[in-house]
Amino acid sequence: MDRVRKVMISGQPVDARPVAAALGGRSVVLVGMMGAGKTSVGKRLAAKLGLPFVDADAEIEAGAQLTILEIFERFGEAYFREGERKVIARLLNSGPQVLATGGGAFMNKSTRDTIAAHGVSIWLKPDVEVLLARVRKKSNRPLLQTDDPEKTLRRLLDERLSTYALADITIESRDGPHDVVVEMALSRLAGALCGPAAAGVSERRKVEVPLGHRAYSILIGPGVIDEAGAEIMRIAPGAKCAIVTDANVAPLYLGRLTASLDKAGLRSSPIVCPPGEATKSYAEFARVSDALIEARIERRDIIVALGGGVIGDLTGFCAASLRRGVRFVQVPTTLLSQVDSSVGGKTGINSPHGKNLVGAFHQPVLVLADSSSLDTLSAREFRAGYAEVIKYGLIGDRKFFDFLEARWREVFSGGPARAEAIAVSCAAKASVVAADETEQGERALLNLGHTFGHALESLTRYDSARLVHGEGVAIGMAAAFRFSRRLGICSGQDAVRVEAHLKTAGLPTRIRDIPGLDASAEDILSAMRQDKKVERERLTFILAKGIGESFIARDVAEAAVIAFLKEDLQPRPD
Repeated sequence: MDRVRKVMISGQPVDARPVAAALGGRSVVLVGMMGAGKTSVGKRLAAKLGLPFVDADAEIEAGAQLTILEIFERFGEAYFREGERKVIARLLNSGPQVLATGGGAFMNKSTRDTIAAHGVSIWLKPDVEVLLARVRKKSNRPLLQTDDPEKTLRRLLDERLSTYALADITIESRDGPHDVVVEMALSRLAGALCGPAAAGVSERRKVEVPLGHRAYSILIGPGVIDEAGAEIMRIAPGAKCAIVTDANVAPLYLGRLTASLDKAGLRSSPIVCPPGEATKSYAEFARVSDALIEARIERRDIIVALGGGVIGDLTGFCAASLRRGVRFVQVPTTLLSQVDSSVGGKTGINSPHGKNLVGAFHQPVLVLADSSSLDTLSAREFRAGYAEVIKYGLIGDRKFFDFLEARWREVFSGGPARAEAIAVSCAAKASVVAADETEQGERALLNLGHTFGHALESLTRYDSARLVHGEGVAIGMAAAFRFSRRLGICSGQDAVRVEAHLKTAGLPTRIRDIPGLDASAEDILSAMRQDKKVERERLTFILAKGIGESFIARDVAEAAVIAFLKEDLQPRPD
């Protein structure tokens, strides 16, 4: 597959010499939580770039003749932070280097400003499980001297996440060889400092959705939010814009999007919704629709959906309904929305009876998928979106699944591999949508895993603390392959392989993986009957003959479904 071969280039070593030259006397500053690997990665990165390596904590300890823990115990955290600020400022004023900072250093605005003035910041962002495994090996972490270090670490990570995301570059640092992380860092530095060509592969992609006079483009890559104004101006010169977003996304991207629209001479007004699945409701649909009317949005104006799948679905339905159809633009900020819900025109809200039961088909006029926005996602959110990426390989592209098995870590870490995975996923969906826009046939394949997944979401009452959509889809896809194997349709080897990759990526694969769910086979079947794909009370499943060979199975016998669910719910060792 040509797309896969292109991405393979991203695994080639990056020439560090032009990167070092492009730094122009600036430093590379590594930030992130304790245990993120800043020292180990920093030493290797410094050697590649031909720069000295400095550990800020080691400098502080040498100057004070005390350990960090002793400084905390004797003088307190405030005293330490002020000394840390001064040491980092002194180091960055002393010439170019690779500097590893302490976990809390980047929280200080003065320190962030100093780093911005003298260097390029890189956030090493590992999973919390990786952090826990690493910090357990050392007992000298002053902030973890608590009764519950794991709870403390999770709290610190939650508190610091949005600030770490202000770094120039984010690297998803998995539990693997540090040299791999170093190559990722060099690739991202090359792309940022020398242009995409220096990184080996361009991170920009464009996918077309061919729907005749309603055709539209999907632009994918880092920084496309900042180009929104120019892109919207091309298709809607002089239009008024309304931006619908949520309270989590607004602080991160609303300012940048508004500035881009202002620069293009496009007036805009924001409408901010509460975050979470509960926002896809009748009440919020009415509130947002009224706000759009009050903003005097007319049929030739533009409504912009800035956020994840919830905001995209709600905004699209409002756009479809307002004045019987207003143009809208999708600016998806989660992996799940970039590869799935923002493309294809499905819009809607939930009913107490089930998910997405009220809605309309209404295509966007443009999709802007800024891959760098994914750097601010939690590890759980990113994994949930990755389930939808895997789906495209399982439906009809075995080579893409092979690629994901081999390169999933690069997709998680960012750069060209991530942009390519998003582009392949969007292209796959665009192809299906072009052939069957309103889901009369082939488009139903995109619901692989969703019959199971939607039922499970309904049974948890859409409680995201227990189950988010992508996790439901992951469990559903694994279940669909196990069900296919039980029916004698799919080989056991493929079913096991699918479940193994989902597990490797950190996704749940069994119904019993859902915390606190006490549902019987009959309960799950009853929830399935409310699925929007049910026709004349007949269940529709997407089953598989193998990886890349999914098909639509209509009128599946309920007795077979019940028998499978009862078997699947039985506890067993993994």
